[in-house]
Order: sequence, then structure tokens, then C-alpha cells
Amino acid sequence: MFNALYFRTFITLVETGSFTRTAQRLDMTQPGVSQHVRKLENYLDKTLLERKGRSFTLTETGRRVYDYALKLFAEHEQFRHGLDDDSLDSGECRIASPGSVGLMFYPFILSQQQMHPNLTVNYSFAFNHEIVNDLLEGRYDIGIVTEAVNHSELTCTLWHKEPLCLVVPADFAGNTLSELMGIGFLNYYDGINHANALLRANYPEEFRSMTHFRYQGFTNEVSMVLDAVARGLGFTVVSLLVLETSPWQRQVKALALPHAVNEELFLLRRRDSVLPKRYEKLLEGFYRQRIQERAPQLPE
Repeated sequence: MFNALYFRTFITLVETGSFTRTAQRLDMTQPGVSQHVRKLENYLDKTLLERKGRSFTLTETGRRVYDYALKLFAEHEQFRHGLDDDSLDSGECRIASPGSVGLMFYPFILSQQQMHPNLTVNYSFAFNHEIVNDLLEGRYDIGIVTEAVNHSELTCTLWHKEPLCLVVPADFAGNTLSELMGIGFLNYYDGINHANALLRANYPEEFRSMTHFRYQGFTNEVSMVLDAVARGLGFTVVSLLVLETSPWQRQVKALALPHAVNEELFLLRRRDSVLPKRYEKLLEGFYRQRIQERAPQLPE
């Protein structure tokens, strides 16, 4: 019969290299240690030790059992901590967001995992409608979307705002609407909505709709749209999150505009769910980091 205690005794024996020291560490008798090892060998029907007087060496099977036992207890500890909903730094988080958010939020979460080994995160990059479906079907606990959602089974709250940026090739010298129309628009999921909002606010007398612009292409990966801009194929409108994480940010530039427009980010969760506190820490930590990064730097 499987007995985790036998595996724990075997781990300690391998680490101490001594039946006597193992007995002392585990507050057992030396015959008790030997009995645990024999029962483990009987359970596995394999020899784990080659005994040489008072010393021993591991067999190949013994080395494999030791490696397995370490993983077994590590997973057990992770599982145990994950059951504690009050824990801030351990347990599983299941999150979904569009790529525009995940480009910076996911690396932030990875940094938290590096500091807290018992924290695990399943993160999905998805479109708004996919996130809604995933939440309803229980695949994720929270979702971040770029549009407010009205659904009887979901709670939707405004979480964060990111400035929208009108991004053009680095060598683009214009700033009028007609000059923008001349180079054309590069679209992505949410691209037209963002462009409509930003251009209407900053060119109120001239702008009518995005249907008057020449379309230069579409990509469903917002992280790639600035590659096309960097190649001089047109302009686009993305959130500051996308621009700051782009490998092409030196080959493009954001035009200075008189009126700021923000992309609003909303938190979704199932209405009947109670989220562990670790979610609050992650969301609040990222929010504070973004506010600090965007704060104007004071002169030294």
C-alpha cells in the first residue's frame, strides 16, 4: 500500500547518508528506518539500496525513486498552500486578457512567481468574447477586457486606464488628418474602435469615420502591428502598454496630441465567486506599478 511516510524516510536517508542520523532527525529508531525502507522496496518490488556494512549506495531505481519523491513532496506542498485562500503568495491563479494587456501584465506576474515559488499562474491571451465564454465555463477565475460586459452571471468593474497613442513611422513628418489618411491605417482587433475615439477627440472638425481611411492591413496579434508601422506601411492607434513593450518602439513614434483618450480596462469574474486574496495583490501590484511608471519624473 502507498505510504507517503516511507518516501519521506527514504528522502531523509539519502540526504543524510546514514540510518543513524535519519533516525535522529525523524525521531525514530534505527530499526524503524530500516523497516520503512524495506516496506518501500516491497511496495515497489525493487531494490533501492546496495548495502555495504553500515554504508550504502543507491541503485539506479533508488536514484529514480529519490527524484520522484522530491517532486511528490514539492507538489504536495504547493497543493497544500494553494488551498489557503488567504495566502497572498501561494496557490493558483487563472487569468485571461487581451494581448494588449498581457504584454506587460504577464511579465509582471512572472516576476511575482520568481519571488514566490508556491505561486502558479495559468494565463491566456484571448479576445473579449473568448474571455467571457471562458469565465462562464469556469476555465478562468478573472478576465480583463477592453469593453464593459453586461451579463447576468458576471460582475464587471472598471479596473485601470491606459492612454491611447497614435503611432506613426519614425520618419513621418506630418501631423494633420489628411497626412495620416495619406499613409493609411493598420488595423487589429480593437484598432478601429481605438482610432475612432482618439481621432474624433483630436480632429473634431475634420474626422468623420475610419471608413474614409485607406486600410493597409490587419493582424490579430496587436504586438505585431507596430512591425508594419516601423516598415512605413501606415499608422495605427494602440495603448501605451503595447508601445512600451514593443521591440519596434525605436522605429516608430507617438504623435503629440492635445487631447488624451484612454483605453478602459474592465475586470470580469463570475458573480457567485469569491476570489482568493492573491488575485487582489497581483492586480493592485500591477496597477500601482503602472501608475508609478507613468508619473512624471521630477528633476534632480
